[in-house]
Amino acid sequence: MSKEFKREIISFVAPVIGYIIIRLIYLSCKKKYYLPKYTLKDKPYIIAFWHRKLLMQPFIYNKLRKKPKVVTMISDHFDGEVLSKMIKFFHFESIRGSSSKGAIKVLKEAFKKANEGYDIAITPDGPRGPKYSVADGIVAIAQKKDLDIIVCNYKASSFWELRSWDSFMIPKPFSTIYLFAKEPLSIKDLDMQKAKMVINDALMEDEK
Repeated sequence: MSKEFKREIISFVAPVIGYIIIRLIYLSCKKKYYLPKYTLKDKPYIIAFWHRKLLMQPFIYNKLRKKPKVVTMISDHFDGEVLSKMIKFFHFESIRGSSSKGAIKVLKEAFKKANEGYDIAITPDGPRGPKYSVADGIVAIAQKKDLDIIVCNYKASSFWELRSWDSFMIPKPFSTIYLFAKEPLSIKDLDMQKAKMVINDALMEDEK
């Protein structure tokens, strides 16, 4: 069996299995939501979260938006292909690329989607880290399109932590999950370093 054929099987089967597992974990857990009192306007936002906290983000977003219209930036590696297919089950679209490959193309596509009214979901430290670092891309998109940022996060009373660069977190079944979304944050008039610091501080607040 060739490597390409194996990848085709994995890319077909893994997204379905992954989606089912995530759903089952979520359904088994007790949930406590902490959402902004602010009613989101009928305009696009940036949804920001750390790469290690990706797993439960679709559920947070679907609480914020009754009618999901979101595109997420995902790497063009094979694992990104699997993730891209899996999030379609949550009605998320994707832009494929990274800061190291096709960055300009990715930014242009994000600008286009924002113009079409899509929220843009970004992991500022993805797809390869370093962990808890904020790359320039989120600032560039937010300031170019004048988008407010909604920081999302979650904690779990019991979880597994993978030995990956991001210490990827998986809540254990029947644990309690605490899901957070902050008030919209503007970085419109900040320089690059200050904007990255503000985003990092907001993302780290619920990591403590």
